[in-house]
Amino acid sequence: FVGLISEDDIIDYNQPSASLKEHKLNLTKHFVVDTQHYYEVIKAVSEEYLTLVPVITEERNYVGVITLKDMVKYLAELNSIKDPGAIITLELGLHDYALSEIARIVESNDSIILSVNVNNIKHSSNIVVTLKVNTSDTRRLIATFERFSYNVTNSFLAEAYLDSFKERYDSLMKYLDL
Repeated sequence: FVGLISEDDIIDYNQPSASLKEHKLNLTKHFVVDTQHYYEVIKAVSEEYLTLVPVITEERNYVGVITLKDMVKYLAELNSIKDPGAIITLELGLHDYALSEIARIVESNDSIILSVNVNNIKHSSNIVVTLKVNTSDTRRLIATFERFSYNVTNSFLAEAYLDSFKERYDSLMKYLDL
């Protein structure tokens, strides 16, 4: 693996018959090793604005590439996007966060958590916890969260959200195929 060549370099070079060795290339050295976690791929893409990430071995041999489309598909699977259910967002203090307590509340309402995401709120000591649960009727669940003094900031019913997300997901996949 030598590096990535940018689309701008290819366009600027514009000499299809000449060898790339003759052109001064501005190769970037962004890659992931095949033993790294997928989060490292996401980090590389977000920090370096990449549309693909080369995968190499520890010995620096090229294995393949992970595209933006591959990452979106993986994140959709990771977050149970296609699974039926609802989404609930909670805002709470960082020091008040206990996943075991949140899971107990969800499970006491005959539901299970399909995925959880936690995001820090900038310039605040609060976080947003996004839950994907396996039920579409969230009224009892929301009432229980509120009874335990959780601030429920949003809830999205499964079908309306899933249809909207599926539409946006299909549009993104179509765009990435262009």
